[in-house]
Amino acid sequence: MLERLYASLPEKTKKHERFEMPVAESFQQGNKTIVRNFSSILKAINRDSRHAIKFIAKDTATNAVIDDSGRLVLNGKFSSMQINDLIKNYITQFILCPECKRPDTKVVEKQGVRMLKCEACGAISAVKGL
Repeated sequence: MLERLYASLPEKTKKHERFEMPVAESFQQGNKTIVRNFSSILKAINRDSRHAIKFIAKDTATNAVIDDSGRLVLNGKFSSMQINDLIKNYITQFILCPECKRPDTKVVEKQGVRMLKCEACGAISAVKGL
């Protein structure tokens, strides 16, 4: 029975790769902070840019926009450490599964409530702020 169960698991759960959080490459230009690789970060975590920008703007209490080249532009001066902490918090709250800690999640809606569904372990949990 255990072998049948193991065979029915998705391929993602059988792999033992480790998720590495993307590191933001940011710099300050005048009174603005620019995250150079924001579009590649969004691609790595597989999420909508609008929600990520909204989260970052709310936490920094400033305006945040994506320019034509895919860079995140924040009004105000923020260190690289602050930007990376924001991205880490976003990934912890909205990307990683609370059960298995894998990034293989997607947002689904059940009865008007947005839930985080893990494609690796099948866990479903409510998410605040989505």
